[in-house]
Amino acid sequence: MDRYETFVEDGTVYVGSDDGPLEVAPLADIVAAAGGPAWTITYSEAEKERYAGMDTSDEGLVVDVVDMLHAMTHSQRFVDTLAAHPTEVPADDTISPRAGLFVGKLLENLEHGVA
Repeated sequence: MDRYETFVEDGTVYVGSDDGPLEVAPLADIVAAAGGPAWTITYSEAEKERYAGMDTSDEGLVVDVVDMLHAMTHSQRFVDTLAAHPTEVPADDTISPRAGLFVGKLLENLEHGVA
């Protein structure tokens, strides 16, 4: 199964694809939508109670958002879905649908780690 890397070139985030680099959005927009350049690992009391055996030793560690972005790889299905989303930013939004999909995956990886 092929995996496609994420990379940044000239301040723009791209995902590899069989057809060449797929532009996602400016890096600054991705970082802003993720809440800034750093992500602090936290666990709510409810999570700790529900998953009493969960290892929470990483709580409080700060993750660099751009480092996490560079570590992300994507399936063909995700790349195809990403490519189908528009890159234009709607008048009532701050990022494009394509960037929004990418940021959603980035946030999932920040919350749960890269598998």
